[in-house]
Amino acid sequence: MSKISTVPCPTCGASVEWGEQSPFRPFCSKRCQLIDLGEWADEEKRIPGEPAWLPEQDGENEY
Repeated sequence: MSKISTVPCPTCGASVEWGEQSPFRPFCSKRCQLIDLGEWADEEKRIPGEPAWLPEQDGENEY
C-alpha cells in the first residue's frame, strides 16, 4: 500500500493529492491553473536572471 502525497495548490493553498486523480496538479482546479498562467502572462511572476532576448537586439539575428 503506497502513501498518497499531497501538495498545497500554489494559487490558493488547498491540499491537492499528487496523482492521476488530480489532473490539474499541482493546482487544485482549472481555475487556479488559469490564474497562475495569467500572472505569468502579465509578467507579475518572472524567473530571476538576465533575459535571453532583448527587443533592441531584433536586427542582430536577421538571415
